[in-house]
Amino acid sequence: MDDLTELRRRADDGDQDAVDQLVELAGERGDFDELRRLADAGSSDAADQLVELAGERGDLDELRRLAALGNTDAEDVLAELEE
Repeated sequence: MDDLTELRRRADDGDQDAVDQLVELAGERGDFDELRRLADAGSSDAADQLVELAGERGDLDELRRLAALGNTDAEDVLAELEE
């Protein structure tokens, strides 16, 4: 089992340290899919990282998706980018 698979297993079992590590690694890689999965599982840090990456990349579709889910940070970044 590779390290990433092990981290995911631990995160799925509720290990917050594993979640934190996955968020950090996914942010470094720009891995939107991993961040979405973690955010959907309840990680606010993953959601914050998604907003940050989407804002940096000007990914309005991702910001709109997050805003539609009620993420106020995404709403704010989206409003700034659309000015």
